[in-house]
Amino acid sequence: MASFKRYGLMFMTTAATAALSACNGADNVASPGAGSVVIVAPTPTPTPTPTPAPVADITAAQFAAVTTVNSISITADEQLALVKAGTNNNVNGLSTAISGLFPATATSLTAALDPSSLGSFFTSTNYVGALNGPSDTAFQQWTCNSTSANFGGTGANCTAVPAVGTGGSAAACPAGTTDDGLVQTFRACRLPAAITTSLTLPKIAGVFYRLRGQTEVGTDLGASGAAGVTLTIEPGVVIAADSSESTNDLLLVNRGSKIQAVGTREAPIIFTSQQNLTSNGVSDATQGQWGGIILLGRARTAVCASGTGGSNPTPCQLAIEGVTGRFYGGTDDADNSGQMSYVQIRYSGIAISDGNELQGLTLGGVGSGTVLDHIQSHNSADDGIEIFGGAANIKYIAVTGADDDGFDVDNGWRGFMQFMIAAQKISGATADSFSTEIDSNNAEDLLPRTWGRYANFTFIQTALAPAAIRLRGGADMTFVNGIVKTPSNVACVNLVAGETSATDRSTIRAKNDALQDQGPPVFNSVFFACNGR
Repeated sequence: MASFKRYGLMFMTTAATAALSACNGADNVASPGAGSVVIVAPTPTPTPTPTPAPVADITAAQFAAVTTVNSISITADEQLALVKAGTNNNVNGLSTAISGLFPATATSLTAALDPSSLGSFFTSTNYVGALNGPSDTAFQQWTCNSTSANFGGTGANCTAVPAVGTGGSAAACPAGTTDDGLVQTFRACRLPAAITTSLTLPKIAGVFYRLRGQTEVGTDLGASGAAGVTLTIEPGVVIAADSSESTNDLLLVNRGSKIQAVGTREAPIIFTSQQNLTSNGVSDATQGQWGGIILLGRARTAVCASGTGGSNPTPCQLAIEGVTGRFYGGTDDADNSGQMSYVQIRYSGIAISDGNELQGLTLGGVGSGTVLDHIQSHNSADDGIEIFGGAANIKYIAVTGADDDGFDVDNGWRGFMQFMIAAQKISGATADSFSTEIDSNNAEDLLPRTWGRYANFTFIQTALAPAAIRLRGGADMTFVNGIVKTPSNVACVNLVAGETSATDRSTIRAKNDALQDQGPPVFNSVFFACNGR
């Protein structure tokens, strides 16, 4: 038994030693030394990402402002319902979808409608807003950038001295202008106050052209009659108002005469203040340093001066605001006042008195034969552009930093606009300033009735006005492919009726051909980010 136990114990000891050797991968068994024990912690259960609380639908009171005129009003509920009745409108949009002037993505913010269905003037598009996503360059180079609106690209800042060029000390002024000497290093060539023969302003390195006082192209040839003279301005020319005297500097083109201001994308024509010719002479807050540009034509207007229109021998005409005794209006809706393309108008706008102002660009009775495209009005102390009657059509127009309305149309304007930007001052424009104000001066059934089509527009409202879009006076409008953004406490829409009766409110009443009335305004494919949402 002893031998059996001894051999058995030896066998078990040998087997155990072999097993330990195999486990440690070594021939000898060693005592465990100092070392570390790796403990794999269990993977924690991920915390679920919280689902954002849904944003409540906008209320009617947030979306629309109510204004009562002559004891007549259009309720917020009625206004919201009217917009919802359109096609592809998003009334519950959020401002995060908009980055500056641009949609945050290349995807249209709501399904677009083809605006060419509205008429041959319109370019076919498949997106809403003036810009097709964050990489759209359509407004670059020919515009200037500011805190109000940055178009990107290589465009200069609006405060930068325009590209007048060098060599002013040796430059000669062209025929028809007066040499006013050097301003800084630039040669000042002054335009005559009355341009009575056709005049061309060539681009000359080191030369700018100076406006002093009320500079007029041609004389008023009446509501009908002979052709006047033409002011031609070449690409890259800089025209600056005279800051050395106190009169209101402006350029006015009378009925029958024309302006041919045709720049290029790379060399826009710049109208500005003389202060802008000095480094740091202007800032993003500068405005109202001269009077702007006025074009007067022979197209129809709804508001007539005493003794004109109706059974009178003189067709309906009216004096333009901001100056004395200069009239617009006639019978030719296809009238041609020339062409303005690739043009900047900086730091203009003067309030002569309440309701009597000079804007960046003023159109009075301008006809559809006039070509207006690629125009920027920057930092006007009043409206960016105001249109009184006529039938002017406009493409690619940017109103940046205006202190009052971006687009103000009235007195029976009947026309089209596409690719529109209104971006108010970053600090906010004055109260009661709208991205667009559309009306007929509370004379709601005067003919021609104000009637228009806006397509591919972007309205960035900052002013604490009632709304971004004010439509009143029985005006007829259709809005297609738009973006509207407003801050807290500002609605998107303000529809106003002030004439007829509480049961027959002109701005939203049914179609009436006898009154040239299309019916209620139409909104299709418009993205609204209202009230700071």
